[in-house]
Amino acid sequence: MFVKFAELPVFDQDRAIAFYGRHLGCTVARDAPYAKDGWRWVELKLPGARTQLLLTRRGDDEPSDRPVLVLIEEDVKGLFDRLGTEKVKIITAPKEASWEPGSTFAEFRDSEGNRIVVSSS
Repeated sequence: MFVKFAELPVFDQDRAIAFYGRHLGCTVARDAPYAKDGWRWVELKLPGARTQLLLTRRGDDEPSDRPVLVLIEEDVKGLFDRLGTEKVKIITAPKEASWEPGSTFAEFRDSEGNRIVVSSS
């Protein structure tokens, strides 16, 4: 069993597609008309993952201060070194997770202001 979608609230679908494609290597798995106002059903495929990101409409103008997504990446430091050079807003630089000794975690904000956590396990 696996989760097919993880919802990712966004303001601008095209901007989010570009951000996740450029910075995390996501590809568009589906992009189809969904609502009369031009909103689309957009699914992004994460490299090597079965779960896809479903870009949903954000309900308000304020991004959550709590993480909306946790990604697992073996080389957290390497990813954040690259994100930093690409001017992505880093919230927490890579460091050891106090709740899981030996595991590294870090946080960044995506193009929509979402707080994203990356962990090595």
